[in-house]
Amino acid sequence: MANLKEVRTRIASTQSTQQITKAMKMVSATKLRKAQNAIIQMRPYAEKLNGILLNLAETAKSEESLQGYFEHRSLRNVLLIANSSDRGLCGGYNANIIKEIRNLMANKYAKDNVNVEVKFIGKKAYEYYKRSEFPMDTSDIQTFLDLSANAAFDIGDRVIADFLAGKYDEVRVVYNKFKNAATQVVTAEKILPVELEQISHTGKETSEYLADFSFEPSKVALLETLIPRAVKTQLYRTMLDAQASEHGSRMVAMDKATENAGELIYDLKLQYNQARQAAITTEILEIVGGAAALEG
Repeated sequence: MANLKEVRTRIASTQSTQQITKAMKMVSATKLRKAQNAIIQMRPYAEKLNGILLNLAETAKSEESLQGYFEHRSLRNVLLIANSSDRGLCGGYNANIIKEIRNLMANKYAKDNVNVEVKFIGKKAYEYYKRSEFPMDTSDIQTFLDLSANAAFDIGDRVIADFLAGKYDEVRVVYNKFKNAATQVVTAEKILPVELEQISHTGKETSEYLADFSFEPSKVALLETLIPRAVKTQLYRTMLDAQASEHGSRMVAMDKATENAGELIYDLKLQYNQARQAAITTEILEIVGGAAALEG
């Protein structure tokens, strides 16, 4: 059995760790509320934008100048945008992203000899793959340090330009879709080429958006602005989802760690009391034995 000093040291160390995990849980809960509010505030704008695009779907598909956004090419070069966190201690959040990238490369693209490039947003996925041989882009790896619509739209502008220029034949975002604090679903969402049938994420029927509008300027002029904006909004939404998922995953992980620390402290205190009782019993036996020896 461990001596009393060692057990006291372990109890103090575990209590200190418990205080840290509890504080991290509270910080993550605060950040999660902020991230959820950001998603809620963006949702009405995204819904209305997608509704307009759905209304103009036929014009968009038939207009030659817009065909670049919808062109389904033979897959030779693919860009994966990996949204991971900059810090750990968030359960399986980053492991799920890493596993999804590996599965896409091994199963979806490997059989067709597709060249895959990964753009990393967040450090953890890059730290895992940094010694790999496939092409990597780390120019926007620190985006989550100060996430904003402008930062996401800037990334979107460059990705769209590369797609229209033929550098990539498909663009997917790998991220954790936020359901609630305890549930995040790893998703590989295609953002280019654009598929208008899937562009609405509201769950509403397409017929709700179909109405008789008058457009000024022309439908084509509007679409030349709205289509890239919709793609960039979609990219920004995935980043907000990823950020909320990170905080939710970390909050749950730290809550479980705090609970486990409490159980460990209980066991250590029980062990400490047993060791102390054994030491006291031994001392009493030694005193009684010494007294008996003196009487003899």
